[in-house]
Amino acid sequence: MARDGLHRLTGNIGGPDCDDDDCPNVYVDRADGGIVVQGNECSAFRPPEGEALVKIPEHVLREAVRALGW
Repeated sequence: MARDGLHRLTGNIGGPDCDDDDCPNVYVDRADGGIVVQGNECSAFRPPEGEALVKIPEHVLREAVRALGW
């Protein structure tokens, strides 16, 4: 998936990519409305093949929820 297919919900929208302390981020996939999360890798357990665990701060999720108007 190309990044241009995603709408960024958190961080400095339209700003540089993760070089201004504006990561991790939450995105919406424009094609299907799915939520894409970028965060620090987490090793709490081993997920199934093709999946990954990421850890993001609570304030980032709250920002994403506000951006979606939920």
